[in-house]
Amino acid sequence: MKHVELLSTGVLLVLLGTVAPALAQERHEEAQAPKQEEQAKPEKQAKPEKQVKPEKQVKPEKQAKEEKQAKPTEEAKPVKQEVVRSQQEQVKPQQTSGEQRQQNAQQEQTKGQEKQQKEEQKQASRQEKTEGAKQPQAMSQQEGSSQRPQRSAQDEAKQRSQPALRLSAKSQGRIPDDRFRSDFGREHRFSIGSPRMVDGYSRFQSGGFWFGFVQPWPEDWYYTDEVYIDYVDGGYYMFNPYYPGVRIAISVEL
Repeated sequence: MKHVELLSTGVLLVLLGTVAPALAQERHEEAQAPKQEEQAKPEKQAKPEKQVKPEKQVKPEKQAKEEKQAKPTEEAKPVKQEVVRSQQEQVKPQQTSGEQRQQNAQQEQTKGQEKQQKEEQKQASRQEKTEGAKQPQAMSQQEGSSQRPQRSAQDEAKQRSQPALRLSAKSQGRIPDDRFRSDFGREHRFSIGSPRMVDGYSRFQSGGFWFGFVQPWPEDWYYTDEVYIDYVDGGYYMFNPYYPGVRIAISVEL
């Protein structure tokens, strides 16, 4: 029994002798492992700095240089085109000088024709004005040359028995244009008959309007003569076609 106990104790001692150093080594290795990991971490973090390559930064500069070198060549093209255009423009006047002369000659001809047309128009307008001024005179002469109305002794006696006209002041009354064209003018002749006294003044009626006398009645005119009313020189006047060149002023009494 003693031998057995001795053997067992010896085996335990041997086991302890082998196991204890192994455990010590494991503990020592475990203690050193964090240190190694801490030392390894900075190396891993330092790697990105080593990975920075200056070649990548150099590439944009090369590209910029190439673009700068390429731009002048692209900008130089319009200059050549402008030179060619200027040369063409310089050549054109030499080629088209004859055409320009022809055009200038044609323009001068057209200007001369326009001037002639304007002068002709001016002359025509002058002739029209002179003819227009002559027409009333010719018409008045024709009217004056026509036979005077035949008056009987009774007409003369009646005319002489009429009292003198009571003249009135010139009024600012105005006949509407449409009414004037329809009832008055050279084509609308009438005889006034015997004037009437209205409000103390001599009046006569024609075309629905009353008129007063601003000037006295001419001696050669008779109330039975055909007369007409016209608007001349800013006023109304009575005309007798048998006595041209004579007129008397009248006023519209509204």
